[in-house]
Amino acid sequence: MTEWFTHFGIANPAEAIILTKTLLRIFVILVIAYLLNRFSKRALNVLRDSLSNKTVDHIEEVKRINTVTMVLRYIITTVIIAITIVEVLHELGISIAPVLAAAGVVGLAIGFGAQSLVKDYFTGFFLLLENQIRKDDVIEVAGKSGLVEAITLRYIKMRDDDGNVHYVPNGQILTVTNRSRDFSYAVIEITLAYEENIPEVIQIMQQVADDLSRDGVFKNKILGPAEVNDVDKLTDSAVVIRCRFKVLPLEKAAIKREYFRRIKSALQQQQIELNPDS
Repeated sequence: MTEWFTHFGIANPAEAIILTKTLLRIFVILVIAYLLNRFSKRALNVLRDSLSNKTVDHIEEVKRINTVTMVLRYIITTVIIAITIVEVLHELGISIAPVLAAAGVVGLAIGFGAQSLVKDYFTGFFLLLENQIRKDDVIEVAGKSGLVEAITLRYIKMRDDDGNVHYVPNGQILTVTNRSRDFSYAVIEITLAYEENIPEVIQIMQQVADDLSRDGVFKNKILGPAEVNDVDKLTDSAVVIRCRFKVLPLEKAAIKREYFRRIKSALQQQQIELNPDS
């Protein structure tokens, strides 16, 4: 053991003992930090699962619980890391006061450059406080859109339909368009030639909409009776009739695809052609 310490330039046994105790204390600090981090993660998961089970029928509440849990996890991990670094520095004999003073001077020097970072955290706090964005929401912010995979006080991570991942700093968010809050509208426009029998087409569209609403696969995704307008608008070569469904969030595309498939088949059976030029 003496030769090992001598190899590192420590000849005094007392110094070797002090060094050993310091290393042991640092090791204990790191172990405690690791255990606290694991415990906090497990405790938050248990809390999330418990709250989610109580609100299993309320999708919006489940999203909010998942989002808040994620942010708490981020904050707790950051605090544990910061405290661990301070304690390790203390064990190494590095005074924290000069470090903080130096940090204050450096912070003052770069304060103007850090304004955007402060804005990110400030905006992120209010996004969470006002429950504007939750994990698993489909949103559009700062010219980007996609499914929210993660949200912190500094940025939002979302993935678009092509699989691209976008990281948007919260400070760049001026307007939030949430496409999955409470419900959506599936709007279908059917274009027909002027010579077609419009009342008959409206009747067929309403019948198809009613059948879709009663279908076992789709009825739980549709929140109300379909609205079939008379003539919604006229173009140079076609008449446009619109049908609208109130649906669950993120089910708009599925409802539109199924309605288009059914209405095309129903109109063809009556020898009514859609206008391809509109």
